[in-house]
Amino acid sequence: MKITIDKSGHQQLLKNIAELTATTELRLVDKMPPEFVSAHSSYADLDDLFKSSGFKYETPEEFAAIPDEDWNNFIRTNTDFESWEEMQMVAHHEFIKGKMNQGMKSR
Repeated sequence: MKITIDKSGHQQLLKNIAELTATTELRLVDKMPPEFVSAHSSYADLDDLFKSSGFKYETPEEFAAIPDEDWNNFIRTNTDFESWEEMQMVAHHEFIKGKMNQGMKSR
């Protein structure tokens, strides 16, 4: 009896891992694409969410200057999340899951 093993899924998974490992920088907009933001809020995308906040966010320094409590209150009120940290963690998890499953056949 001849046994054949399909290793294509394994090879794709190794490729996906290699691509993730090679990633040195991940932009917030990549972790939180429009599909993520619109699924967890009433906003179309991350830019729409930020604009609606009323805070200045054009530079990293401006964003860092937003009081954590105020920003977390905005996130809690306008998204499915209790905090900005939770939103980022879920977004990161979904991003990694999507990248790991990229090109994989579903069974």
